[in-house]
Amino acid sequence: MTKIKYMLFAVLGAAMLAGGALAQEPAAAEAVEAVAEAAATTPAPDTAFIFNTLLFLIMGMVVMFMAAGFCMLEAGLVRSKNAATICLKNITLYAIATVMVWLVGYNLIYGNAATPGGYLGTLAFWKADDSAALDTGYSASSDWFFQMVFVATAASIVSGTIAERVRLWPFFIFTAILTGFIYPIQASWEWGGGWLDANYGFSDFAGSTLVHATGGWAALAAALALGPRRGKYGPNGQINVIRGSSLPLATLGVFILWLGWFGFNGGSQLALGSLDDAISVSNIFVNTNMAAATGVITVVVLCTFLKRKIDLSMALNGAIGGLVSITAEPLTPAIWQAALIGSVGGVIIFVVTPLLENLRIDDVVGAIPAHLFCGMWGTIIVPFSNSDATYLGQAVGIGANAVFVFVSSFVIWILLKMIVGIRASAEEEDKGLDDSEIGAPAWPDFSSKPHPLQPAE
Repeated sequence: MTKIKYMLFAVLGAAMLAGGALAQEPAAAEAVEAVAEAAATTPAPDTAFIFNTLLFLIMGMVVMFMAAGFCMLEAGLVRSKNAATICLKNITLYAIATVMVWLVGYNLIYGNAATPGGYLGTLAFWKADDSAALDTGYSASSDWFFQMVFVATAASIVSGTIAERVRLWPFFIFTAILTGFIYPIQASWEWGGGWLDANYGFSDFAGSTLVHATGGWAALAAALALGPRRGKYGPNGQINVIRGSSLPLATLGVFILWLGWFGFNGGSQLALGSLDDAISVSNIFVNTNMAAATGVITVVVLCTFLKRKIDLSMALNGAIGGLVSITAEPLTPAIWQAALIGSVGGVIIFVVTPLLENLRIDDVVGAIPAHLFCGMWGTIIVPFSNSDATYLGQAVGIGANAVFVFVSSFVIWILLKMIVGIRASAEEEDKGLDDSEIGAPAWPDFSSKPHPLQPAE
């Protein structure tokens, strides 16, 4: 009975409180509602700081996992005799990017903040400065980490294009120059408040040009300096298909990249401390996913009707092409616009991939169509959904990036070719770089044993 009495008293008390609330003046109720709305849209500075920092750290980890995606994609699309070398290249280039962004890269990107409109940041080591943390809105180290993984992505693009014939140390030297100087200088023109941002209103939300076309131009320069793989092209113009070691592994790599792109584009909102920021990140996720999906579907449909057989590797690049295409502006498009942008990316993959083959430019993984050409497309179409950008400003940014990155990369590759040599010997290339550069194959159970129906040599 005592418990029942307490329960009755509790119910009666709740009813009295509810009645008092209903008796409040309308003005008081509106005041409470206004306070609640303000609290929802403008959180305390330390709360916003925590959520913004978490965005950078979590999205940065997701983007870092893209390194594994690039590694698996490349390992699957090269022959088994070169797969271990691909793995070594990808883990080492990530390490090199980490060190170079600390030594010079970060401050070259953001060091001209005090003098907007410049062409070059500051040549100095980076160190964390959280002396005015709440004014900044996020921890310094979280921002550094997020920006660093973007730089590593650009270097990964080069790795796949020139696989199976480039020597390791010249590639590592070029990676250090790309991640420490070439990428940061051109990124400072927009993300560091440089001349493209100040004078032309150039807009590249997450890096269709600043990251992906940069990697694409550097890859094209390297491919031209190196030349094609042995046996890729015949003397009479024929194009020989060189198949990779594992299409399932390559497919896994693309799924990892697709996942990583949510961090790539979503994290580029650069804030998660308000209601509007949370909505924006969610919309970015949806547009990013839609563009990738339509990129795949477009390639599959085109292959079906124009080639009669569906090329899996091209379909995989259709996803990447759609993702790269939406990266310059994943926030402002309506869903149908994101679908259209990604679909055009798929068309670019379908058209440009055989075009490069006919030009005898050997791109092992198809990175140049996916990252360079789709990167330019995604950048030029930004004004289609974002009225703050102009087609002139976008074209100037694309052109400046092309000239600077391609010319500087090509000069560096030619100098490396003259000084240390950049290409494996014919014998090393035939045996595979796993043998000459590492001394151990990626798949010893397959590469060291003859096929049961094939006599040993």
